[in-house]
Amino acid sequence: MRSKVNAIISAPMLLPSNPKASYLAHKEEIDRAVQTVLENGWYILGHEVSEFEAEFARFVGVPWCIGVGSGTDALQVAFRACGIAPGDAVITVSHTAVATVCAIQLSGATPILVDIDTATFTIDLNRVEDTLKSNLRKQIKAILPVHLYGHPAEMPGIMEIAGRHDLYVIEDCSQAHGAMCQGQRVGSFGDFGAFSFYPTKNLGALGDGGGLVTGDSDLANKARMLRQYGWKQRYISEVPGMNSRLDELQAAILRVKLGFLDQNNGRRREIAEMYDRLLSGSSFILPAEPNSVQHVYHQYVVRSQKRDALRAFLRENSVETAVLYPMPVHLQPGYRDSVVVGQGGLPETERICQEILSLPMYPELSDGEVSRVAEIMLDWEQNGTI
Repeated sequence: MRSKVNAIISAPMLLPSNPKASYLAHKEEIDRAVQTVLENGWYILGHEVSEFEAEFARFVGVPWCIGVGSGTDALQVAFRACGIAPGDAVITVSHTAVATVCAIQLSGATPILVDIDTATFTIDLNRVEDTLKSNLRKQIKAILPVHLYGHPAEMPGIMEIAGRHDLYVIEDCSQAHGAMCQGQRVGSFGDFGAFSFYPTKNLGALGDGGGLVTGDSDLANKARMLRQYGWKQRYISEVPGMNSRLDELQAAILRVKLGFLDQNNGRRREIAEMYDRLLSGSSFILPAEPNSVQHVYHQYVVRSQKRDALRAFLRENSVETAVLYPMPVHLQPGYRDSVVVGQGGLPETERICQEILSLPMYPELSDGEVSRVAEIMLDWEQNGTI
């Protein structure tokens, strides 16, 4: 097999994600949508935003969506709408994009970080329960589960815990547009679901963007005021607000791409099934997908105890990969002195960050490119490199 790998060293570099390919796949529709906005002359909180909000709410299965400027802002607005403030605390994970923890601190609350389930990389409910039994309980006002890599957190269990303890649930859905848990879309379980529309996401704009979804009309109204200066009536602030608005251009692009989201998620699942089949029997630990969930594979993440050597070999053979994330938030210089570690510590979180590797994953990958990645990995394994 070595000769096969040598033969493709000069092949074009495969990227972990490719937002340009997504644009090119829908170029005609996107260009037409953008041109329509430019010609209409209304660029902030107009027709395209309101139509996208209605369409995305229907997609998730809730009555309301509020477009904002980013996924980080979506979380921050959600916390403020729920009344979470200085002196409060929010339980979440350390193995996540730093935006998750950043948004908690922007609201003035304290992040309490608990460990993860190593099969799913999502929040460990046992550690949540243990932390709620500790002396931290009085501060805790919310649970923030992260649907990481496209895999839903165990939402029925989270909602049961939150109900017993009278806690808000704010779902971080930024990597899981369209994912399902027991037949229900993520974002529709909690008080809020927060989404990022960053270009690499399963539903990605061509710039920054975010959104909140909710089934609670009072929370929806609060979020809508907060995103624009606290206005209910223009120029009159009912509450102190902020400026975080999804613009018309990005909303128009998202409307186009929303129409292809289920199809593209289906292709991601096909690619994941190919990786599963081609890498079965290898030493790599492959992603888990319990029967109760539908994973949408924002990332296809494998584990190897010699991750860095594998990654270097793939790069030498024109396959770029990613590590999401190389350092847990609680160990990062900007956060290690301002977060609280929950009961049980974070041993699994700290261990897997040394092993995880995201393979190329986006709907425009060809079957041949997926096979090429798997061949290189198996070649690395079979030639005594692990």
